[in-house]
Amino acid sequence: MTKRSLYALVLGCSRLGAFLANRLSEKGHSVVVIDEDEASFLLLDRNFSGFKIEGNPVETAVLHQAKIHKADIVIATTRDDNINIMCAQIARNIFKVPRVISRIFDPSLNDFNLLKDIETICPTTLTGDLMIKTILDEDKDIQ
Repeated sequence: MTKRSLYALVLGCSRLGAFLANRLSEKGHSVVVIDEDEASFLLLDRNFSGFKIEGNPVETAVLHQAKIHKADIVIATTRDDNINIMCAQIARNIFKVPRVISRIFDPSLNDFNLLKDIETICPTTLTGDLMIKTILDEDKDIQ
């Protein structure tokens, strides 16, 4: 059984956005990356086979250009929590994208009630939990 190809929009081409876009492209998926800073696209691999759009990922005209209505997934990875939340809400509530994932740095925003039907990943919480586990596990070895 072959897996079907995804049409993925990656909003923000920072280290994480570029990593995801490169990996999805490498695995044969159709990828469009949107970022306001053209220089950020330098983080994409030479073999990146997707499309790059310079523009604001909150603007509906930019999202239309990226064919968001065809997207299977939108991944919001800008450096700004508020932009990620807004992009995720637009993708889910206006364009009805079936799967939306948003990176949220601030743990207090992770449970924000407007993120209903949006998957969130908080690197601060994930890293903090892992460090606490490491500290406490290491502490057990000491006793």
